[in-house]
Amino acid sequence: MSKTKGGVILKTANEIELIREGGRLLRQCLNLVREAAVERVRTKDLDQIAYDFIVAQGGRPAFKGYRGFPATLCISVNEEVVHGIPNNRRLKAGDVVSVDCGLAWQGFIADSAITIAVGEVAPNHQKLMKITEESLYLGIAQAKVGNYVQDISRAVQEHCESHGFSVVRDLVGHGVGRDLHEEPQVPNFVSKDKGAKLEAGMVIAIEPMVNTGTFEVVSKRDGWTIVTVDKGYSAHYEHTVAITANGPLILTDGK
Repeated sequence: MSKTKGGVILKTANEIELIREGGRLLRQCLNLVREAAVERVRTKDLDQIAYDFIVAQGGRPAFKGYRGFPATLCISVNEEVVHGIPNNRRLKAGDVVSVDCGLAWQGFIADSAITIAVGEVAPNHQKLMKITEESLYLGIAQAKVGNYVQDISRAVQEHCESHGFSVVRDLVGHGVGRDLHEEPQVPNFVSKDKGAKLEAGMVIAIEPMVNTGTFEVVSKRDGWTIVTVDKGYSAHYEHTVAITANGPLILTDGK
């Protein structure tokens, strides 16, 4: 049985393996979406692909119905940061498309996000995607026993800002397990609070959200979609990661 320590739910080895099983399916799902994300495709068609795949595998779309969210995927295009609702919008060349998905499997949730370039994108947007993904793995490298959440945050922030980009402050990563959002919070920026001390059994979603311009964001009228205030482009990458005695274990890389 998992146990709770300081508000953080520590997972057993078996529970971590269940999340990893779901993570393998989630990676297959995101790969299907990546292949289908071409010019002229509608974002709601990508959402249907993800829904059909997850249900066919015996899983459950963890986002659909969560706090009223209507879809399987969050699809956020260009200046949209996260939580975009799939609709009739057709992708076009040059779009930068962030796709976030949660998959519930055997009572546990895996959460992951990728950013996709549609056709040829501007050089700075290519760089944005590259640096954001690199920052994710730098953050993951700090997800080890004895470190603090702040060590993850610092690795992400320093890498992104050293290349001229900004990290979103209003949204953060989180613990994940039986619930989509658990303790601890995992910011992508450093504050006075070191955050939780990392120990074996913790499972967290590390998810840099990085902008070309200001880090400031605002919610659109739909109540879900978060956009940059200056209309700068944004990228988003995420993995669910277990803290183990042998170092960080990525549960959503398909391995």
